[in-house]
Amino acid sequence: MTAQPGFSVELETISRGFDGQTCWVHGRAGAIPGNPPVVVLTMQKLLLSGSDIFFGLHEMRTDDLGASWSGPTEHETLGRREEDGGVTACICDFTPKWHAATGKLLGTGHVARYIGERLMPDPRPRQTTYSVYDADARTWSPWATVAMPDDTKFSNCGAGCTQRVDLANGEILLPMYFRVKGEKFAKVSVMRCGFDGGELRYLEHGSEHTVETARGLGEPSLARYDGRYFLTIRHDDRGYVTRGGDGLRFEEPRPWTFDDGSELGNYNTQQHWVTHSDGLCLVYTRRGANNDHVFRHRAPLFIAQVDPDRMCVIRETERIVVPERGARLGNFGVCEVSANETWVTVCEWMQPVGCEKYGSDNSVFVSRLRWDKANQLMR
Repeated sequence: MTAQPGFSVELETISRGFDGQTCWVHGRAGAIPGNPPVVVLTMQKLLLSGSDIFFGLHEMRTDDLGASWSGPTEHETLGRREEDGGVTACICDFTPKWHAATGKLLGTGHVARYIGERLMPDPRPRQTTYSVYDADARTWSPWATVAMPDDTKFSNCGAGCTQRVDLANGEILLPMYFRVKGEKFAKVSVMRCGFDGGELRYLEHGSEHTVETARGLGEPSLARYDGRYFLTIRHDDRGYVTRGGDGLRFEEPRPWTFDDGSELGNYNTQQHWVTHSDGLCLVYTRRGANNDHVFRHRAPLFIAQVDPDRMCVIRETERIVVPERGARLGNFGVCEVSANETWVTVCEWMQPVGCEKYGSDNSVFVSRLRWDKANQLMR
C-alpha cells in the first residue's frame, strides 16, 4: 500500500419521520457538475406489511451542496405501471450517475412486478431499466427497459443496486445479474452499453460468474482503479470480489477477507466502492460490531481501504460512516460530488417491526467524505 486517502466524515440528516406503515428506501444520489454541483437524490416508499413492495421514485435536490434541499418530489414518469393480468410494474433499486460524454444524469435500476401488493411468483420477468434527468426542467424521462439479445437467457435480468463505470468514448460498463430459465443459481456479468443521451443499448456482455450455493450471485458493483477493474458482489453467505483488465472479463470471484485472512463478515447485502486517486475503498456492513439486533447485521456502514493486489480489506483503516440505530442500512449509494467530496447516502429501512426502539426514525442520511487531498480522478 503506497498511499492512503485521508478524509473527515460529516453526517447530515436531510429527512426524517416514520409513519409506521411505509418508509423511504433506496436513497442514492447523482451529481451534475457545476460551481457548485447540483445533487439529485432519488428514493422511494416501501410498504412495511410486505416484502420488497415499492412505490414510485421521488427526488430530493440540492443546488448549494446540502445547505438546503427541495422535495421529496414525486415524478409520474418514475411511477408504477399497470400491465396485463393484474400485474403492477415498478422501477426500483435505482442509481443516478453523471454521464460526462452526453452531459446527462442517467439513472439505472430494474423492474419489480407485483400482484395484489405481493411479489409476482417466480418465474417473473425482470429487465434493466433507466431514465434520464432534465436538469433545467427538473423532470425524468419515462422509465424504459434495455433490450437484451436472448429473451430466454435474460428474461430475469437487472442492474439494480449496482455501480457502473463510464468510458472515455461514452460507452458504459454496467454490472448486471440474471437467472437463466430452469437454472437455480443467479449469475453476474458486466454489459457494455451504448448511450446517446436518450437510449441505453446493450452491445455485449463479458464473462459470467456464479457460486453454486444459496441463490448464486447478485448486485455486483464495478470500479476502475490504477488501470484495473474491480467487481464486488453479493451472496447470501458472504461477499465476493474479483478483478479484470478490461472491465468485461474477470477472474473467478473470491470471498472478501481482511488483510489478516479472516472473513470480512459481510453477507446477504450489497457493498459499494469509493475511488480516490490515493486509494480504493469499500463501503460495507458486517457481523461482529455489537449489531446482532440489526437485520442481517446491515448496520452500521463501514468504510475501509482495499489492497488492490491482495484484494482484501485493510482492517486498521476501517471507520464508521453511518452509525447503527437499529434499522438496516444495506441499501445505500455512493456519489462522487466533486474532487473534494464523496457522499454516502442511505435511508433507514424500518423493518423488522420494532427496530425503531433503538433510535431509528427512517432518517435519510448524507455522510460527506471530505478529502484531505483533492481526488485527481475527478479532474
